[in-house]
Amino acid sequence: MKGPISAFIEKHYLHFNSAALVDAAKGYEAQLLDNGKMMITLAGAMSTAELGKSLAEMIRQDKVHIISCTGANLEEDIMNLVAHKSYKRVPNYRDLSPQEEWGLLENHYNRVTDTCIPEEEAFRRLQKHLFQIWNDADKSGKRFFPHEFMYQLLNSGVLKQYYEIDPHDSWMIAAAEKNLPIIVPGWEDSTMGNIFASYCIKGEFKPTTMKSGIEYMMWLANWYKENCSGKGVGFFQIGGGIAGDFPICVVPMLYQDLEMHDIPFWAYFCQISDSTTSYGSYSGAVPNEKITWGKLGIETPKFIVESDATIVAPLIFAYLLGW
Repeated sequence: MKGPISAFIEKHYLHFNSAALVDAAKGYEAQLLDNGKMMITLAGAMSTAELGKSLAEMIRQDKVHIISCTGANLEEDIMNLVAHKSYKRVPNYRDLSPQEEWGLLENHYNRVTDTCIPEEEAFRRLQKHLFQIWNDADKSGKRFFPHEFMYQLLNSGVLKQYYEIDPHDSWMIAAAEKNLPIIVPGWEDSTMGNIFASYCIKGEFKPTTMKSGIEYMMWLANWYKENCSGKGVGFFQIGGGIAGDFPICVVPMLYQDLEMHDIPFWAYFCQISDSTTSYGSYSGAVPNEKITWGKLGIETPKFIVESDATIVAPLIFAYLLGW
């Protein structure tokens, strides 16, 4: 039995992008009902947008089986967990002058659209504890993926003293509890990635202590082979960029480069994005373009919702959760 949010969506979301939202949600539900699996990819600043309020429950209810995310989304869910009260919202961000932006910097606030992340309470708090975990691994010759270090941080309990939101609303805590597979392509393009690189430049850590993007792709190739039977694996892309571009390529790599001709295409595809189909804009490309790259098949259910992911994703998740 669906709840009031789902009932509202089904009654009022009947045309254009709202209808595409409903179609995509029902397609996602059909994928799960047929024992299929689903990958969710997170671009943009969805963690700072507090998507964990719905995504964490999706994880707990086994409605997502693997996540691909940017390094920013990996860390910013934890930053919000430990520094939420120090965040600063700037509703009039469109009106800020360069001088006002500089003022935010001088007060150690880093702005993400209308939300400013506090450097000391968020960045440095994580850095302090991650340094020890990185150092222990480096000195003992052990190597881990970026998300595995974050899982170690959360599972150690050292951050509990700082929690400022209900941990129930943290998708990273939900993921750590299930040891959910996470792919983090281009992790070095993140605050913690920059910090780790700085330690390597200073000679304190070896770059190889952090497993690489190539190793992530190799790991994903094995995961996909083991999970693509039956209904297969669906692909639910929030935003564009490397979080989606990286993992979707595993299928043509397996088929074309490794010549595994029995590898199935992605079983479902949905993208939430307001990117325009500009010259070479992969984020704005219609799903059918992916057929030519060997990622989707002719019969793959394909959906695109051209709207704000901070509005659309929670509504789709609410429908899937029966809210």
